[in-house]
Amino acid sequence: MMIARKYLYLIALAREKHFGRAALACHISPSTLSAAISDLEAELGVPLVERGKQFTRLTAEGQCVVEYAHRMAAGEEGLRQELASLRQGLSGQLRLGVIPTALTVVASLTSLFARRHPLVTIEVLSLSTNEITSRLHDFELDAGIIYVESALASSQFLTVPLWRESHVFLTPSNELFKGRESVTWLEVVQVPLCLLTPDMQNRKTIDAVFAKLDCKAKPTLETNSLISMLAHVSSGAWSAILPRSVFDLIGIPDGVRVLQLTKPTVEWATGLVVTQREPRSPMVEAFLLEARRFGNSFAKSE
Repeated sequence: MMIARKYLYLIALAREKHFGRAALACHISPSTLSAAISDLEAELGVPLVERGKQFTRLTAEGQCVVEYAHRMAAGEEGLRQELASLRQGLSGQLRLGVIPTALTVVASLTSLFARRHPLVTIEVLSLSTNEITSRLHDFELDAGIIYVESALASSQFLTVPLWRESHVFLTPSNELFKGRESVTWLEVVQVPLCLLTPDMQNRKTIDAVFAKLDCKAKPTLETNSLISMLAHVSSGAWSAILPRSVFDLIGIPDGVRVLQLTKPTVEWATGLVVTQREPRSPMVEAFLLEARRFGNSFAKSE
């Protein structure tokens, strides 16, 4: 049985938190959306939305119905994918959230998946770990790429390790640390740093290293964009701390050097996460399979 439109309208309202924006997203008038929500409330016999002059919030019952509606919508999409794959192979859209520091490496995985499933379109979004886990829970993403450690504390995620990496120091090719192949964490804290914003997991990892050394990084520039970090280091005014894997596909920008960070050497694993829901859609199952192949091949190449 296909999900009724009124449930899709409720999902949109929960996402947009505004009747007008939700109606626009659903290509209907606000009055039509409001009437559909009222019909749903009458049908279920519970209030779903706290109303004032504007949308206030969902009731506890409303939140419960939204979560059920998400499951129904995901099940319908999975059915459509299953039927389409029987006719012509896997098709549809894969929605992938990726932490900024993994955006370059993940291209190796998505390219493998695209070659195996050419009818699938892929959407890759640069998001923080919290945004990825939240959107996975709300069925707004099919999968995420985050640090494995971030997912271990929750039983709601299935995690597939993909690669291990270490931090390196990216700095302009000037007199700073000339002739050196490595620097210590205590040395780099003294230079002008460009780092990711504090909400990013990579930044939290870096801050934790400095805290163990009884010092604190004081970046003079913060950004949530990897491209912005590379551009600012290339300008010659800043240095940065990044995973070495960032440069595997795109190379090292002109005018900068990469030095190994030591004392301590910090390594961590990055992996694919999907929600622990059964049954999983054909899209998610196919991407999980490709991720496992990728993780195994990466481990063998180390």
